[in-house]
Amino acid sequence: MRDRPRASALHGSLLAALGTAIVSGQYPPGRVLTLDGVSAEHEMSRSVAREVIRVLESMGLVESRRRVGITVQPAEKWNVFDPEVIRWRLDVGDRAAQLASLSELRVGFEPAAAALAARRATPHQCRIMAAAVSDMVVHGRSGDLDAYLLADKMFHQALLEASGNEMFRALNGVVAELLTGRTHHGMMPERPNLTAIALHDEVARAIRMGEEKLAEQAMRAIIDEAAAAVADESAR
Repeated sequence: MRDRPRASALHGSLLAALGTAIVSGQYPPGRVLTLDGVSAEHEMSRSVAREVIRVLESMGLVESRRRVGITVQPAEKWNVFDPEVIRWRLDVGDRAAQLASLSELRVGFEPAAAALAARRATPHQCRIMAAAVSDMVVHGRSGDLDAYLLADKMFHQALLEASGNEMFRALNGVVAELLTGRTHHGMMPERPNLTAIALHDEVARAIRMGEEKLAEQAMRAIIDEAAAAVADESAR
């Protein structure tokens, strides 16, 4: 049992090292890796390397073939919805462009999810969203961005779950990584915009009152405000 946390830590560190090397272009498309080479370079056991390669293959970052080896794949093959792939790309890629792309994706589903939530949300889900907004107000005033981020992620998770659509719910990881990336990479203002907090409150109220159109419009305004804030921070 004592070996499991250590093995998990080794697995995670190697996965992050190889993943960032691929998405950054350090390991370009077409490069062929071997288990022995990966093990030696990163001083990991062959079994850990094998498990990590399997995970990377499931993400579309590499392809393993007998007599060929482990071939790094082009970006077109990556599972760009995978939260870890999103995180790595935000860590080492064109951060502003990636955040802009994620914002464009959000426009396509979160306003619709908000409208569905206005139709389907349970009282408990409405309370979760209201509580999250209250926490955003408190932490926004104090400037505690980590606590604010936690409340923000809770709000959007509850909204996507309240939509009652399993496809929208499955995109929670995408939204969470976008919000996390903005905070951890300094793409948020020092104190969250009061307008953004007010819009979250408007969405929560519209959902509670069953106002589908208002919920959709306010959610779209949240995304537009966030995209504008990222652009402002990038320009500085």
